[in-house]
Amino acid sequence: METNNPAPAPAPAHDAVDAITDQWAAVRPDLDTVPMAVFGRIYRLANAMRGRVDKAYAPYGMALGEFDVLATLRRSGEPYTLSPRELTATLMITTGGMTGRLDKLEKAGLLTRSPDPNDRRGLRVTLTEHGKELVDQAVGAGLGQQRAALESALTGEEAEQLAGLLRKLLATTV
Repeated sequence: METNNPAPAPAPAHDAVDAITDQWAAVRPDLDTVPMAVFGRIYRLANAMRGRVDKAYAPYGMALGEFDVLATLRRSGEPYTLSPRELTATLMITTGGMTGRLDKLEKAGLLTRSPDPNDRRGLRVTLTEHGKELVDQAVGAGLGQQRAALESALTGEEAEQLAGLLRKLLATTV
C-alpha cells in the first residue's frame, strides 16, 4: 500500500454491530460480546467486499467463482495446468460445482480440458492465453476495489497490522 494517501476517514463512533452487542449487554450483561463484535464485522466486511469485487469482475464476463478458477490456474505458474481435483481442493467447492464452472469457462475459451498423460482416468485443466490475459486484467480490478476499501479507513501500517492479526487468528481456527 502507498503511504502518501490522504488520511483515512475516522472510524464511526457507533455502527450496526455495536447496536447488536449493546442489545446483548442490556439483556445479558454477563456475556463478553467482543468475539461477536469481531466476527460480526468480519462477516459484514466479507459480504460487502464480495459485492464490490463481483462488480469489478463483471466487465470481464465473470463472477467471483469463475475468477477463482482462472486465478488459481494463473497462480500455479506455467504451464497454468492443474487437475480438477487440485482445483476443487484449492477452492473448497464440490466436484459438481467445479464441473459447472469448468464447463462455462471452457465454453468461453478461457481454459481447456485434456486427458492427463499420467492417469488414463484423469483430466488436466489449462488456462488459455485469452484466459490468462482476462484474469490478469480482472485481478487488477479486484485488487483496486480492495485497496480502495483499505485506504478509505486505514493507513498502510494499519492495513499491514490487520493482515498480520487476521493471519494469526486464522492460523489458530482453521
